[in-house]
Parts: sequence; structure tokens; C-alpha cells
Amino acid sequence: MIRIVTYEPQYKQDFIQLNKQWIETWFRLEQSDLDTFAHIDDNIIGHGGQIFLAIDESRQVVGCCALKPHPESDCHELAKMAVSPDAQGKGIGRQQGEALLDYARSHDVKRIFLEGNTRLEASIALYRKLGFKEIPLKNNAYERCDILMELCLENKTATIRPIEQEDLMMLVDFP
Repeated sequence: MIRIVTYEPQYKQDFIQLNKQWIETWFRLEQSDLDTFAHIDDNIIGHGGQIFLAIDESRQVVGCCALKPHPESDCHELAKMAVSPDAQGKGIGRQQGEALLDYARSHDVKRIFLEGNTRLEASIALYRKLGFKEIPLKNNAYERCDILMELCLENKTATIRPIEQEDLMMLVDFP
């Protein structure tokens, strides 16, 4: 049984460790990763974002993901999704993604984007199941990323526009 909980400072090292593990398995840590790890409380939580952690029956953190705000472009990023290798294939990533989307909807988030890599086929398939659609990739924040996806959430009072080139330019410079 997996429980999805929101961030508490006690989970900071678990979040960092799980992300370093998958990044170093497939790619290499980049400065953007290190900046995120160094400023979790400021750049994610402090700006109205949230981190979701998957806790197993032995109270171990086996997965995580973040909803990182980008207020300058009025959107959020699904970032740093990771599941422990021993826990993969059990639907934990989907549970985390659904918890993130429920949270986003309840906090009036209009648009969520993510940057990924098509080598990670299972994660790209998950994002598509969650409703994300591929959009043109320009000015990506990570060298390892070769796909940009977005999800526009239902909002009856607002007109949602697609991410524009100017939005992406701002995202690259945002820590």
C-alpha cells in the first residue's frame, strides 16, 4: 500500500536522493538540478508549489515529484518525478501524477508543462496517460531533455493559451 503525502522538511534528503539516483543512472546532474536541490523551500514550496512523496508500508519514501511554480509565465512545471528502482512498475508514478494534478486543480493552476527525454519511454507513456500533449521544444532548461509536454487544466472562467516562445525564454532563466 502506497500513501501519497505532501512535503515536510524531513523528506528533503529523500527527494534529493531519489532524483540524483535516476538522473545519474540515465544522464548527468546539471546546474539546474543542483539549484533546485539547494533551494527546494524557496523555489518550489515558497512560491506556492508542492512536492508529493510516495511512502510505502514500511514508511520508506519510494517516489516523489514536484509541482514547481513559474509565476512569470503563469504556469507550473511537473518536475523531478522519480520512483525507486525497486518500486517501479507498480503504478506509483501514476499515483503521484494524479495527486499532483488533483492538487493543481484545487489550487486553480491553469497550465502545467514538463521537460522529458524520449529514452525514458515509460515516463513519456505515463505523461500521455495523464493527459499531457507534446508541444514544440525550444530553449529547454536541461541538456538531457528532448521533449516538451503540456497539460491545460479545465477552467470555466479563463481562456487558456498555449505556451509561447516568450514564455519558454523566461523559463530558461528562472532558477
